[in-house]
Amino acid sequence: MRGVVYKSTGSWYTVKTDDGDFYECRIKGKFRIKGIKSTNPVAVGDHVKFEIDNNGDVTVGVIFEIEDRKNYIVRKSVNLSKQTHIIAANLDQVFLMITLNNPKTYTIFIDRFLATAEAYDVPAVLLFNKVDSYSSEELGEVKYLAELYRNIGYTCIGISATTGKNIDKVKELMLDKISMFAGHSGVGKSTLVNILEPRLNIKTTEISIQHLQGQHTTTFAEMFDLDFGARIIDTPGIKGFGIVNMEKEEIGDYFRDIFKLKGNCKFNNCLHLDEPNCAIKEALENDELAWSRYRSYVQMVAGDDDNYRIDDYAEK
Repeated sequence: MRGVVYKSTGSWYTVKTDDGDFYECRIKGKFRIKGIKSTNPVAVGDHVKFEIDNNGDVTVGVIFEIEDRKNYIVRKSVNLSKQTHIIAANLDQVFLMITLNNPKTYTIFIDRFLATAEAYDVPAVLLFNKVDSYSSEELGEVKYLAELYRNIGYTCIGISATTGKNIDKVKELMLDKISMFAGHSGVGKSTLVNILEPRLNIKTTEISIQHLQGQHTTTFAEMFDLDFGARIIDTPGIKGFGIVNMEKEEIGDYFRDIFKLKGNCKFNNCLHLDEPNCAIKEALENDELAWSRYRSYVQMVAGDDDNYRIDDYAEK
C-alpha cells in the first residue's frame, strides 16, 4: 500500500492512503536516507509504502520504503550536532509572515529564511501582515520591501489576518498544494490559520525571534486537509528555520539577485567581499542591488551561525 505521512510522534506514524484511509504505522528496521544524517528517518509529508501487520488484536501498518523527496526542511538535532531533524518533506511552498512592528521582522531574518528555502528547494511566499494597522508612513515601508523582494522574483502579498484582507489571494495560492507557515511569535500565524480553516482551531507555536536554530522542544508536525482543497503542515514548537550544512562558497547561490550577477565577477570563486572587479560590489554602487541584501549575505558568509540571534543585528 502507498500513502502520505500526516503525523509523526517519533515512533508511530499516521499515514493516509491514496484511497483516503488512515493507518497507524511503525517503521521496519532502520532506514538510512541517502545523503542525509537524520535523527528521524520518516517525516510528515513523506510518501511511503507500507504493508499491513495483522498480528495481535490491532491492525498496524509497517513502513518498508520511503520514496524520494522533492524537498525537505531540516533543523539541527538537539544533542547530536552532526545530525539533523527533518521538520517536513515534499512541501509545495512556505509562507513567511512579516510584520513591521509588534514584532518587527528585520530584513536579515527575511533574507536568511529565503536563502534557506532556496537551499532546500522550497518555494517561498512573503505575507506582509497587519496592513490594516499601519500608518501611511509604515505602509510606504511595506510597499518598499514588497517591491524589493518582488524585483528579486518573490511573490509578496499585503494581508490582514484580522480583517481578512487578501486572504482570498492566499487561499488561491494554497489550492491543491501542501503549505507551511512561518514567522516570528506574534505575527498572526494562529489568526491566519484559523481564518483559513475555523474548524481546526489549531493552537500554533510560532517561530521564535530569539534564535534561528531554536531551543528545540520535543514536538511533532502534523498535516491537515483543509475544506477548500489545500493541505497545511502545522509545526508547533519549531523555533527556527535555520541554516544547516551550508558552505560559505555557496551562500551567494541562494541569493537570487547575487546569483544572477556573480557570473560577471573576475574570479569564479569570488566571495564578493574584498576581491577586485567584483560584479556584486559594482551593482551595489550602481544601486542595482539592495544594501540590506548584501549586508545579510556578508553576515551569513561571516558564519557564527550557531550563535546567531536576531537581536544581535536588530539595529545594524
